[in-house]
Amino acid sequence: MIRSLNEWNSARVADGKPPIGMGLGLNTDAVVVGNIGSPKRMDFTMIGDGVNLAARLESACKQYDAQILISDLTHRQLKGVYRTREVDRVIVKGKTEPVAIHEVLDYHTDETFPNLMDVVNDFRDGISSYRRGDWDAAIGSFQRCLRAHPADALSATYVDRCEQLRANPPENWDGIWVMTSK
Repeated sequence: MIRSLNEWNSARVADGKPPIGMGLGLNTDAVVVGNIGSPKRMDFTMIGDGVNLAARLESACKQYDAQILISDLTHRQLKGVYRTREVDRVIVKGKTEPVAIHEVLDYHTDETFPNLMDVVNDFRDGISSYRRGDWDAAIGSFQRCLRAHPADALSATYVDRCEQLRANPPENWDGIWVMTSK
């Protein structure tokens, strides 16, 4: 879907039109699916915590400058088939337990994400330092990501976040980010 969107956006830009963005949130979990409602109005839909988490991930794509975010449950099912990077551990609105989220990077080409594996490795080091509260080491790792791929907005987001946390360190840092919006 993202590759097709990128091709379509190339044509749009060539025609002087703005590109269209899209974010996907994927989660693997048990859900209830079927016709739900009353005899006057029935909708075929799905409900449950698994659906809610997928919706929160889709919404988080904007915050993390990502196009595809997946839950840790989905990531484990993929068994290394796709290139990914762990983005964060978050507590989504309405929940109390953190969940790891990952960004799928497989749709990228060398042109859209140069030095991808170098960035993934440096990003992993940055996340590790970030979780330990070692802001300077984390900033250094994320800046290496930006030198390898200056357009990596997620690394830039983490540089800003680490600078803010370094300036105002939390008392009991556990490396978990609390998402306050849906």
